[in-house]
Amino acid sequence: MAGDSQATRARLLDAAFAEFAEHGLAGARVDRVAAAAGANKRMIYVYFGNKEQLFDRVVERCLAEGAEAVPFDVADLPGYAGALFDHLVTRPDLMRLVAWKQLERPDATDSEAESYRAKVDALASAQAEGLVEPGIAPRDILTLTLALAQAWFTAADGAGALRGEVAVGAAALAAHRAAVIEAVRRMTAAPAPTG
Repeated sequence: MAGDSQATRARLLDAAFAEFAEHGLAGARVDRVAAAAGANKRMIYVYFGNKEQLFDRVVERCLAEGAEAVPFDVADLPGYAGALFDHLVTRPDLMRLVAWKQLERPDATDSEAESYRAKVDALASAQAEGLVEPGIAPRDILTLTLALAQAWFTAADGAGALRGEVAVGAAALAAHRAAVIEAVRRMTAAPAPTG
């Protein structure tokens, strides 16, 4: 029975992700989520509470999956940005969900805040050790690194191209990725030792 419960929860979360990425929080319908998951609509409320709580749970799950798929590496921020770029190329639906979240629920959840705080703390330590450029605040480095990795998915001409609406060849995609990596490298490179 517990296996059925876990499987039902997973199906509901998968269906909710697709629904929220497509329609946002306001436009999503729990009856469509339930139908897509092959579950009773009542189970959404039993497992997750209301629609807003389901949305928060979907975002939390995406954050956890993203952290697992693309671990934060303070020792290689350019590599991290490139890996994040690659992850988003394979999952453009994530950027749609992020856009809806920023529009409809802009406040960070506890798990989002904790994830961000841990990365900022790691950057501050790396700066103190001389591994990362100390002239830019850790919070700014993190925000800019994330923004650079996501830029082609949020820019007017970049988003459509990466979602397949405009043909983008492998060479162009590789050039975009290289630009992201180089920008992060230049921003975060530790100063050369003097003397």
